[in-house]
Order: sequence, then structure tokens, then C-alpha cells
Amino acid sequence: MKYRLLGKTGLKVSEISLGTWQVGGGWGGAFDEKAAHRIINSAIDQGVNFLDTADVYDNGASEKAVGRVLKERSEEIYVASKCGRQISPHVSEGYTPEALRAYVEASLKNMQLESLDLIQLHCPPSEVYYRDEIFELFDRLIGEGKIRHFGVSVEKVSEAMQAIKYPNVSTVQIIFNMFRQKPLEMFFAEAKKNNIGIIARVPLASGLLTGKMDSSITFDKNDHRDFNRNGEAFDKGETFSGVDFELGLKAVEELKPVFAGNATLASWALRWILMFEQVSTVIPGASKVEQVESNVNAGQLSPLSSDQMEKVKDVYNAYIKPTVHHLW
Repeated sequence: MKYRLLGKTGLKVSEISLGTWQVGGGWGGAFDEKAAHRIINSAIDQGVNFLDTADVYDNGASEKAVGRVLKERSEEIYVASKCGRQISPHVSEGYTPEALRAYVEASLKNMQLESLDLIQLHCPPSEVYYRDEIFELFDRLIGEGKIRHFGVSVEKVSEAMQAIKYPNVSTVQIIFNMFRQKPLEMFFAEAKKNNIGIIARVPLASGLLTGKMDSSITFDKNDHRDFNRNGEAFDKGETFSGVDFELGLKAVEELKPVFAGNATLASWALRWILMFEQVSTVIPGASKVEQVESNVNAGQLSPLSSDQMEKVKDVYNAYIKPTVHHLW
């Protein structure tokens, strides 16, 4: 495993880490504590030292699973959680310092921790990024020792650009993958200038970039890839990176011959993200141990050639950019 600095936090984190949205079955099906335990432990065994979770993942079960594993391990593992998505209706007015403080304290209780390494606003409405009192809260929480660092998870590049104007924002979690390349245009340069750690999420476009799907596939009715394709429950950019499923399948077919060989398209998709030095860590999820192993192995692949990088860009420009680029 290789490690990179997480911006101005100073933390050295595994370049491939673990996102825990579906770690125990959160994309359909009941939460499986034993599966979550195996997956998280497997990641740590392979050098992962950064775990990203959230209070809404399986209604706190994901956080609790992370906490249980941490008690069993002696390694230094950095934990990031997120807060704010419990607010319902999910509008700016629901975001108050009192509500967010309560969420942070509940996360600490879920994981049986005295302090969180990183807490992130969880894709709040755009208006929240202009409310000083919300960002000031996290300075107080740092002063109280309840959190070490503060960041944001965003939907849009414009939100990321606004968030990093606040000095206490150390990290930005953003969707970045072969099918979501807009962050490259402006945000990466600004993040580097401000020493912001970039956490790349949805790296496989909800599984599209595994190359294992076709038009006949069906998803559990509780899987967001079934119920949220048009943003029925939350921002549609979270599901297949906002790409139309059938169009995404066509783009994937164009990518497959570019990466023919022993490694999977999923591994190359992760390796593509790591080609950008501004990325501190990428956080693919996993619903089984084998997926963790595959994700980690992606970091051992050779760098992509300039020809491969150009062909990924060509596929993006031809298939994805016209319908996706301007939206986020």
C-alpha cells in the first residue's frame, strides 16, 4: 500500500481506502454485521488506514461496525464520518449548529470514540456553504477535542470552490471518476493551492465501471441503483455518477479494449484516479472481501500510458460530457 498526505490535515492515508456505504448490505438487504466485520478487517489487513462512513449509512449500523473493529485493532486507523443527511426535509433551514453538534456527538457514541479524525458535512444544500455560523461550529468542536479535522462532501464543483474559502475546511470529498471529470478543470488546481485533501468517491460510478453489467441486470428495490436513477430520493449524481445507464454501458464497451489484459476494468478505473497527484485517497466501497482485495490491488498496477489517458478522455468527451459535465 502507498500513502499520500491528506492535505493540511498532515495525515498520511492509504491511497486506496474503504468507503462503508454498502459494507454490510446498505445497497439492498439487511445489514450483515459479520460481513461488515470481515470486510473492514480485510481492508486494514491490506494496509488501508482510512475508513469513511456516515451516520445515515444503515441508520448508524455502519458507524457501529467501524467502531467495533477499531476496538480490536492496534494499528492507527483514521476515521472519517459525515453529518447532516438526517435532516428532514433536507433543506438549509434544517442545518443549525445545535442539530449538527448532536449528530457529531451521536457518531462518537456509535463508534465509542472520544474524537473523530475527520467530520464532513454530508452533501448539504448549496445555501449551507454560505452560512458562516455552520462552519464556525466545527472550529468549536475542534477546540473541544471532539473532532481533529473538518471537511465537506459535495455534489457540485461550485460547492467545493465555495467551501474551501473557509480556512477550517481541510478536505473535500467529491465524485471523481472516468465518467465524472469536471473537477479537473478548476477545482484540482485550487485545492492544490490551498493544500486541500481530495477524497475521491463513487470511483466506479456505482459499479458501471466494473465492466460487469449489461442491460439485463436487475437491482434490489432497496438499492439506489434501482430507486434513484432520476434523483427520486437524493441527487441523481450519486447513482451511476448521473450517467444514463444504457449510455454508460455503451461507454464502458469503448473502454474495455483500451484496458484489455489480466487486470479488470474496475482496477484500471481506480488506477486512473490515482494518476492525479491532487487526489489524496480514493474510497471504493465493498460488499465482499474479494472486492476489497481487487480494489487494493489496483494501486499496484503500472501507471496508465499517455495513449490510455487520452482514450479515456475521448470516451468521456464523446459519450458522457454532453449530458453530465454541466450538471455538477
